[in-house]
Amino acid sequence: MFDILITGGSIIDGNGGEPFNADIAIKDGRIAAIGADLGEAAQSIDASGKIVTPGFIDLHTHYDGQISWDEELRPSVNHGVTTVLTGNCGVGFAPCRATDRDKLIRLMEGVEDIPGTALHEGLKWDWESFPEYMDAIDSLPHTIDFAVMVPHDPLRVFAMGDRAVFNQPANDDDIAAMRGLVREALEAGAMGLSIGRSDFHKTSDGDWTPGSEAGKDELVGIAKAFDGIDHGVLQAVNDFDMLRPGETFETEFDLMEAFFKAGAHRPGSMSLMERDFAPEDWKNIIRRTEKMNAQGLDISLQVAPRAIGSFIGLNCTFHPLMAYPSYLAIADKPLEKRVEILSDPAYKKQLLSETPIQLSGPDSPVPPMVDMMIAAFTQIAEKLFKLDYGGVVDYEQSSETSVAGLARKDAMSAWEKVYDLLLEDGGAAMIYYPVYNYYEMNYDNVLTMMRHPKALPGLSDGGAHVGTICDASFPTYLLAHWTRDRLREGKDGITLPRAVQMLTADGADYLGLSDRGRIAKGLRADINVIDYDALTLGVPEMIKDLPAGGQRLIQPVKGYTATFVSGEQVIDNDAVTTARPGRLVRGGVAA
Repeated sequence: MFDILITGGSIIDGNGGEPFNADIAIKDGRIAAIGADLGEAAQSIDASGKIVTPGFIDLHTHYDGQISWDEELRPSVNHGVTTVLTGNCGVGFAPCRATDRDKLIRLMEGVEDIPGTALHEGLKWDWESFPEYMDAIDSLPHTIDFAVMVPHDPLRVFAMGDRAVFNQPANDDDIAAMRGLVREALEAGAMGLSIGRSDFHKTSDGDWTPGSEAGKDELVGIAKAFDGIDHGVLQAVNDFDMLRPGETFETEFDLMEAFFKAGAHRPGSMSLMERDFAPEDWKNIIRRTEKMNAQGLDISLQVAPRAIGSFIGLNCTFHPLMAYPSYLAIADKPLEKRVEILSDPAYKKQLLSETPIQLSGPDSPVPPMVDMMIAAFTQIAEKLFKLDYGGVVDYEQSSETSVAGLARKDAMSAWEKVYDLLLEDGGAAMIYYPVYNYYEMNYDNVLTMMRHPKALPGLSDGGAHVGTICDASFPTYLLAHWTRDRLREGKDGITLPRAVQMLTADGADYLGLSDRGRIAKGLRADINVIDYDALTLGVPEMIKDLPAGGQRLIQPVKGYTATFVSGEQVIDNDAVTTARPGRLVRGGVAA
């Protein structure tokens, strides 16, 4: 007698081959058999007309804080994800002394747009060292599995104290201390080390992140912690010196190359995206990465299946009116009251006659991009969209349906049009701004990135940017848009077996996890049953379910008939169940 029998489904096993019809039997959390007439089971799921895939692996999330209070780990669990990797971009909450907790909260609040009030109330803080953090989060119930990387910023604060916050250079003792802490974490099963060098990452106090300006000696010295370690990866995010005077793409990439080479030839990955301010950099990243790999390294490129975009609205973190003096005068009022005031035609005329003030600066948490967006709004309005047109969510639109296009149609300015749109739905309306990966107003370059042999699906930022970004739905979008909808429109896309392979086996192989990522006898029963034809994304919604009443964006999804983690069903017809099989995934000897 098996525990579960999944019958009649079209299996896409993660290896990239064509689908095949077979039943899957699950016993004691493992795949016990694949074939026909397997016998009886305590539970049976009819997957006829549906696809059956391995559980998805999300390599780029920020659940570092949320994981200490949230059992469900939404929204990732809703999109077929059964394993997440946290600790990306060099930010997190361990190691951490009690005296530094507020520093790390302000850091995460600024960099990843997670409400500080939610973090203050939600974080348990029953750890100091990184191994203690791993034990603490592993002791809590969760829907899905999770692995953790050591983030550079808290590591630096732990070793250097206030000197780290003020971006002073690390000395030899500091570097040795950080290297020892990384080594300790890796030996306890941490899955790697991450660094962040983005010019847009700032704390909620407006300070640069502790590790954003770290020098070559520091990064190389820390990466040497991997010497003699047979597991783990190195991850980096980098804007390649957009705002650093005197630096160039090539000099910054030289530093990245030194970092990866120092990591004892462990696999690594970098974020890859098309940025408006440097639209050719993604090609240069590919060029330099291919050169590194030709020299014997193994560096992958984390890519997104659509634009990396933010939602702007009166109820979101950012919106175009936020720098106007008349709006700043009412910014602290409840949404309903703001909408009432803004709906007055005289107030609208007064506000739009004003000059926006600068919001970013040395003591401001607002990133420079917001001021740039507002200053260039007339041009950016060509890339601002309503997502929902006739009940269909469309992330790939032309300027004709943009805010600027709608303004031209109604013979009004783009500012007037966006003002009116922001007041719709009682002020809850949201407008989509594809910040990256949409420079040419189409996804041709995104497809080129995804087709690169070293491409890995990533950058969903699940758990982060909760007031402006909702990209944890990337796995669903990759399946629905690139393997189905785009092909039906007569455009180029990706085959379904290849997309599933990217979401499953590729991530497992990158992390060195041989127990998941494929459907094969003996592997973990991390499995999705998906109604492929009905797979649909809805318009993101702002909900208030974080600690202290904090709000976040959640995107409705339909089509996940069942998701299993280690043989326990965590999703039943798109709803989260009460099962909590998720555990910490440790690497190396600690596994």
